[in-house]
Amino acid sequence: MLNIEKIIDDVKKCKVIPENDVQELCFLAQELLIQESNIQLIDTPITICGDIHGQLHDLITLLKISRDPPHTKYLFLGDFVDRGFYSLETFLLLLCYKVRYPDRIYLIRGNHESRQITSVYGFYDECLRKYGSANVWRYCCDVFDYLALGAYIISSSGNREGVFCVHGGLSPLIDTIDEIRVIDRKQEVPHDGSMCDLLWSDPEENVPAWAVSPRGAGYLFGYTETQRFLYKNNLSLIARAHQLVMEGYKEVFDGGLVTVWSAPNYCYRCGNVAAVLTLDDSLNRQYTVFDTVLQLSDEIPSKKPVADYFL
Repeated sequence: MLNIEKIIDDVKKCKVIPENDVQELCFLAQELLIQESNIQLIDTPITICGDIHGQLHDLITLLKISRDPPHTKYLFLGDFVDRGFYSLETFLLLLCYKVRYPDRIYLIRGNHESRQITSVYGFYDECLRKYGSANVWRYCCDVFDYLALGAYIISSSGNREGVFCVHGGLSPLIDTIDEIRVIDRKQEVPHDGSMCDLLWSDPEENVPAWAVSPRGAGYLFGYTETQRFLYKNNLSLIARAHQLVMEGYKEVFDGGLVTVWSAPNYCYRCGNVAAVLTLDDSLNRQYTVFDTVLQLSDEIPSKKPVADYFL
C-alpha cells in the first residue's frame, strides 16, 4: 500500500522517491484523472495558482500561505515542470495531494506538460540525473495526457456568471466551452488545432481580433475576442497563466481576463513576485502576492537551468 503521507514528507525534503512508488503514484493519479472531464466543474471558494515551473520551495511557501489541502481548495493552471531544479518533486507533491484529496485539488494541463517540451527545458534531464533512466519521466508524461484542459468555476451563492480557467488562452476554432468538452485530450499536445491553442495562446492588448503568436504555436487574441467569449459563455472572467507577470498578476480587457503567475523570482533570476487568486462564494477576487524564500545557497544545485525562453 502506497504511503502518501510519507511521500509528501520525503518530497518536501527533496529525498529521491523509489521508482516503484513513483510508478504506483502515477497510476493512481491516472485512475482519478481519467474520470474527469476536459472541463472540470468546480464550485467556490477556490484558490487559483499559475505556473510553478519546478520551484518546489516556492510551492511549499504558497501552500503555507494559503493553507495546505484539504483546508483550501486549489486549482493549478499547469506548467508544473521545467525551468526550475525540482520539477519532479513539484509534480509528485501535487499528485500526492490529488490522490489524497481528489475533490480539494485540481490540475489542468500546461504547454510544458508534454514530451517534446520537457525533453528540451529540463524535466527529462532531471529525471535522468536522479534515476539513471527515463522511466520516471515516461510515467509522468503518461499522467500529462490525462490532465484536464480547463475548468469552469461556478458560484456557490447562485451567481449566474461563471469563471473559465485555462493555461494559455482562446482559440479561433472554439466559440463555446462545450466545444472543448468533446476534444480528445488523451494525447501528446498537438502542434496546432484547438487543443494546442488552449495551452499556447496569449492575450495582447494591441491586437483587435487574432494574430500569429511569436511563440510558434497558438494565437494572440485581443479585447474583442475576449469579450465575445465572455458573452457567449456567460462568464465574468477568464483566468489563465502561461506568461511571466512581474507583479504576480495582471488584469486586462476591462477586468475580463487575468494572468496569474505563481513562480516568484522565475528561473532564480527574474526578480518577480508571485500571486494566487482566491474566488469567494460570490466570485469576488482576492489576490495574494508573495516573494521567494529561497536564496542562492545549498538548496539550489550548481547546474544552471535552461533559461533562453521567457515568453
